[in-house]
Amino acid sequence: MSKETAPPPPKEPGGGAAAPPANTPAVSIREVQTDAAAGRDGNPAAAAGLRVSIVTLGCKINQYEAAAMAEDLESRGYRPFNALVAADFYIINTCTVTGGADFQSRQLIRRAQKLNPRAPVVVTGCYAQTAPHVFTRMPGVAVVAGMGEKNRMAEVIAAAAARPGAGSAAGKAPEVLVTPPTAAADKEAEIPPVSSFPGHTRAFLKIQDGCDAFCSYCIVPYARGRSRSIGAGEVIRRIENLARHGYREVVLTGIHLGAYGADRRDGSTLAGLLRHVERYQPVERLRLSSLEPGEIDDDILAVMSGARIVCPHLHVPLQSGDDAVLKAMGRNYDHAFFRALLEKVTTLRPDMTVGLDVMAGFPGEDEQAFTNTLALISALPVAYLHVFPYSRRPGTAAARMDGQVREEDKKRRTRSLRELDRVKRRRHLERFVGAVLPVLVEGRQHGADGRLRGLSHNYLSVILRNGEGTAVNRIVKAKIEGLAAERTLLGTPVHG
Repeated sequence: MSKETAPPPPKEPGGGAAAPPANTPAVSIREVQTDAAAGRDGNPAAAAGLRVSIVTLGCKINQYEAAAMAEDLESRGYRPFNALVAADFYIINTCTVTGGADFQSRQLIRRAQKLNPRAPVVVTGCYAQTAPHVFTRMPGVAVVAGMGEKNRMAEVIAAAAARPGAGSAAGKAPEVLVTPPTAAADKEAEIPPVSSFPGHTRAFLKIQDGCDAFCSYCIVPYARGRSRSIGAGEVIRRIENLARHGYREVVLTGIHLGAYGADRRDGSTLAGLLRHVERYQPVERLRLSSLEPGEIDDDILAVMSGARIVCPHLHVPLQSGDDAVLKAMGRNYDHAFFRALLEKVTTLRPDMTVGLDVMAGFPGEDEQAFTNTLALISALPVAYLHVFPYSRRPGTAAARMDGQVREEDKKRRTRSLRELDRVKRRRHLERFVGAVLPVLVEGRQHGADGRLRGLSHNYLSVILRNGEGTAVNRIVKAKIEGLAAERTLLGTPVHG
């Protein structure tokens, strides 16, 4: 296999290029099928027999966008289903957060080609946006579609289908439909609504895209452009629509969720959204995805401190507990600020679950810096860690820094952090033994006993015993009796 590298991303105004965070997300697959292929105008009657598979890597935002694609295709006569099978057309929705994610994206294209060598492949997502040339020589690729094309995938498919030989090994060169994300910087956020997430009891709602932070390890601003948000009124309407479709919990998501509304002139703010939800209760639960430390302000905490609808759960990117490393990363806080913030959060809301993102082996992280990170996290009231070994990416600011950490040291530090995660998780779970928690029942465990499983308001996994008569997609009270497993509580429904 030949070595493939992407060109360096453009530099930000301050001179630094962004490198991706070092995690490789798991693959999830969603497929869409129709009995009639869409023509150039997206009309299902224009062709026949086309099967289209959407394969998605990466974050919740990519998952949301894949669901939006599927919903649009379904409205044109397609039928969604989950399984990677031989198809007539593939859409590979890529991620470029690390070199590993890039590799997975290329592997998925090759897997699709093996399943059906004649099937044209559309490559979209962040990797397609930042390095479209990588895909122009890959067999089977008919179209490389940037982020601006995601909302018109039916038209992209139809146009590719109309090109003879598109996607075949001996066919035409791929069509490249990629425009700079900066072209959309001053535009209204184009985020299509999604009303259905098959197989999920919780719905996701993307309300913001893009990022203005330009951390030295992150390529996202170059893939998705500047921060853009949809208006608060539209967000509320979409929450209400999801509730009408039976969803009891809605998770607000965004590339930089804490920046929601900063690009708008209509007064839309995240705290304002939360206050509205608490007052009018359009849904039973509202959960926030990741928020930057500096954006968890007093207005947001005031809502969360006594919230009935907004869940007591925060996921906060720490990345490092060493001030020098944080500065090199381009993070706008130090360890003292972070410690004070988390102590304030958990004092205001004792049942709060706080999770962290932590990176191991960033350039310049020596043993003392890593020890500082371990010491800070050990002292913090946190429930879990998402640990990522730093992944060097060609063309990024971090890749050019001195003090690159050896792979064996990164692996050792990653193991240490994951052991600390194990300890923190158990301690946090044990705090709730004897408590009564509201649990959204999500389904049944795999296996012989088939006990119900669910998620508490504060993001704890709970297995329910004696749950006969308890329906899936209902919020029930559960008395917590102990731990069912290392990461799971055991509870019994409390009726009445």
